[in-house]
Amino acid sequence: MISIISPVYRAEKTLPLLVSEINAVMSRIGEKYEIILVDDRSPDNSWKVMKDLAENNAHMKIFRLSRNFGQHPAIMAGLSKATGEWIVVMDCDLQDQPKEIEKLYKKALEGYDLVQAKRKERKDNVIKRLTSQYFIRTFNYLTDMKVNEEVANFGIYHRKVINSILNINDYIKAFSLFVNWVGYNRYEISVEHNERMEGKSNYSFTKLFSLAFNIIVSFSNKPLKVCVGFGGAISVLSVFVAIFFLIQTLRGKITEPGYSSLILSIWFLSGAIICCVGIVGLYVGKTFDEVKDRPVYIIDEEIIANSHE
Repeated sequence: MISIISPVYRAEKTLPLLVSEINAVMSRIGEKYEIILVDDRSPDNSWKVMKDLAENNAHMKIFRLSRNFGQHPAIMAGLSKATGEWIVVMDCDLQDQPKEIEKLYKKALEGYDLVQAKRKERKDNVIKRLTSQYFIRTFNYLTDMKVNEEVANFGIYHRKVINSILNINDYIKAFSLFVNWVGYNRYEISVEHNERMEGKSNYSFTKLFSLAFNIIVSFSNKPLKVCVGFGGAISVLSVFVAIFFLIQTLRGKITEPGYSSLILSIWFLSGAIICCVGIVGLYVGKTFDEVKDRPVYIIDEEIIANSHE
């Protein structure tokens, strides 16, 4: 059994072609399969289109979240419902091409636990490519991981890999980074990245920045170390400032009593405060999100094969 999972958002026009192409490639592969679509509470008619498609396709399982939780929680929702030994994760906008599933699956059968699609040439706009590139570089530096910027969610994963990912209890979800973290025997294979068929990316710059910040804080404590270093540097600098003001005082350049000690105190304490607040604030924020133990997603409706629930 192969499970094909795709999170859905603003995809009413691409869904029929997506399902048709998945059916075509799976017919060539000749294995049992299921198509799992997760509607991330899309504001368009995606859910209606999904229901219409499920009416005539016994391979389909469709789920609708109670609100817009985001792409990665939607992927996790789909993973939790998959029953296949092999699981394919792909986007719904057809930039990830279903025809490439056959290539991924054949490579996986050579003995790999996961095979990820490496985009030969990304067909995204310049801004998205640049922001993604700099985020990955920053992420790699702060986490000491080696994430390939050419690889995203699209790939095929063995059941044991997915089980390991589902066991990660982080509140901030990032599927592709979880894949990198769990390890296993992997392979990256070049695939053709397609142009977006309809609309534009639903990630605004603000959303991308927020997601990037949350992921980095969730995966790494190096920002805290940077904060400590920054505060420490200011404190060390205050020593040189103190020497400077002492010399200036002895030379008669500073005549105001208490001026030097006041400036020195401000510099030193500011560094110490920045250091401490940075450490405490970030850790408290991360702990707060984790201890609430809220569900990452809530499924509102589901239709499995020809049943209606």
